[in-house]
Amino acid sequence: MTQSSNRIFDELARLATDAAGAAQGVRREVETVVRTQIERLVKEMDIATREEVEVLRDMVVAAREENERLEARIKALEAKLEQGGSSTPAASA
Repeated sequence: MTQSSNRIFDELARLATDAAGAAQGVRREVETVVRTQIERLVKEMDIATREEVEVLRDMVVAAREENERLEARIKALEAKLEQGGSSTPAASA
């Protein structure tokens, strides 16, 4: 009887091991299918890549710096105009 119970336990252990292996295979297959579907959806949505966003960010920073530089230049020119305009009568006409 001891041999038959050991044999039953061996068979149950082998069955559990096979079931665990099969479950891992199914999990990997599901992960692959889900990943493929998500990648397809992202491509269809035409989402910007990280590289594209970084390039756009650099462009925005450069444009902001240029705007600040031009704003300072305009203020300097306006100040110069105000100083020059009050001393010449033709400028006020």
